[in-house]
Amino acid sequence: FSFSTMALSSFSAPLASRSSSGSTDCLAGFLASTTSSAGPGGDQNELIARIANLEVENQNLHSVVADLQLAISKLETRLNTLEKSSTSHHPSATPPTQHVTPMKKVESPAADDEDEDDDIDLFGSGDEEEDQEAAKVREERLRQYAEKKSKKPGLIAKSSILLDVKPWDDETDMAMMEECVRSIQMDGLVWGASKLVPVGYGIKKLQIQCVVEDDKVGTDILEEEITKFEDYVSPPLVPRGAFKRLGP
Repeated sequence: FSFSTMALSSFSAPLASRSSSGSTDCLAGFLASTTSSAGPGGDQNELIARIANLEVENQNLHSVVADLQLAISKLETRLNTLEKSSTSHHPSATPPTQHVTPMKKVESPAADDEDEDDDIDLFGSGDEEEDQEAAKVREERLRQYAEKKSKKPGLIAKSSILLDVKPWDDETDMAMMEECVRSIQMDGLVWGASKLVPVGYGIKKLQIQCVVEDDKVGTDILEEEITKFEDYVSPPLVPRGAFKRLGP
């Protein structure tokens, strides 16, 4: 870029001087030839016209040279700008980064031998600890099994009983008598289906079924409670048939 700028500058200066000096020499030669060729009675108007044309051409040359100088100046400015921008876009090279590899710790063979000696148990203490842990686990499982077994409910023995409840006479309200019987509530007693069975002479008896837990309810308790309704029930209370076991 610097060489091109210097060449343009050296070219523009002689061009302007040559154009000016050439125009002057041309005008002087023209005047000399015109004076020598024209006689004393030559046409002065033609000479004036030619001189005017030469002056116009000289001015045109001056304007052309000025435009060239202006273009060259702009070109020099642009070249300088490009040189500065090219210099700023090339940063200095950064030194390469060096990667340092960490050093590995070297263990001596003697230290390894000592660690191996520590791992060797000559008296079997580790086995004893394992046996103790196994015994603890076994005892804990046995304890949990015993607790689970103790909480498990046992089988409850139950019996199904069919009772015959007789009224005093044929005028006894059988519906009220059944209501009185069913009003007896106790733990381990569940009343079931019932029906009226004819006995004779227009008298009917109440045949009612119930389920009892053998450990909690017996027939003697049922008879005692039912016969308390003296206005409706005629003793004794007769369990019909054998007990039907529902449990062990």
